[in-house]
Amino acid sequence: MTQKLTPTAATLLVIPPMLWAGNAVVGRVVSPMVSPMTLNLLRWTIAFLVLLPLAARVLRRDSPLWHQWRHFGFMSLLSTSGYNALLYLALNTSTPINVTLVGASTPVWMLLIGRIFFRQAITGRQVLGAALSIAGVVLVLCRGQWELLLGLHLVAGDLYILAASMAWAYYSWMLAHPTPESAPLRADWAGFLLAQVAFGLVWSVLFTAAEWTLTDARLHWSWPLVAALLYIAVGPAVLAYRSWGAGVTRAGAAVAGFFINLTPLFTALLSSAFLGEPPRLFHAAAFVLIVSGIVLSSRR
Repeated sequence: MTQKLTPTAATLLVIPPMLWAGNAVVGRVVSPMVSPMTLNLLRWTIAFLVLLPLAARVLRRDSPLWHQWRHFGFMSLLSTSGYNALLYLALNTSTPINVTLVGASTPVWMLLIGRIFFRQAITGRQVLGAALSIAGVVLVLCRGQWELLLGLHLVAGDLYILAASMAWAYYSWMLAHPTPESAPLRADWAGFLLAQVAFGLVWSVLFTAAEWTLTDARLHWSWPLVAALLYIAVGPAVLAYRSWGAGVTRAGAAVAGFFINLTPLFTALLSSAFLGEPPRLFHAAAFVLIVSGIVLSSRR
């Protein structure tokens, strides 16, 4: 691991927020058609089928994966199953603005979890970088009109995205600090991701079973839902997770966490594109703030 923000690392870390922006929009659109846990299960089932021809060997009986099943089971709980289930649940119980604002706390959790669990020092540059990054997100949310924040009310459902942010932060640190035993699996990106997805499916089945048992779950098949599933399974799942893992390995979890705050900016730009609205000056200002936070936090 170089633990340095190189152009390659930056490119890899920009790709996931772009794809996750589409994931948030699509997840909100299809929420009337499918329950959140069911959506997450369908998404990762498709991703599993996509990855299986590339790395089926990792699931063989003699694979080193089975000696580390607790490690991969925990990683998948934090990421493929837990994080995404909480995100879709949050989109069903809170507003997109609330979800994005609370999710902007991820860089802070990255720093705190790194300090508490992985003994990573927190520098003044990182704290200032986090403040600039969050300010950029807030600027996007209020569309350059700070008084709009006065009408913001947090609801109980925002706790879901708060828990999701903490889970993602811990997962990212696990990526940045691999166990020696996992080295053979990490050498093959498809096998490493398939191992996580396989265990994630077990968690997702349990969560979905509870959803259909305890709530008024729904699944209304349609071609828009099929198209949405294909997108979120291939883009925000396989491609984004592959890019994120490679980016975290190169730049480190603390720096990578700041890139997540590009997601609301990309979401706003995507919405503007689909609605035919040109980008506004506050979009540019937010971009400068978020990127400044990334650059500042990555300096030694």
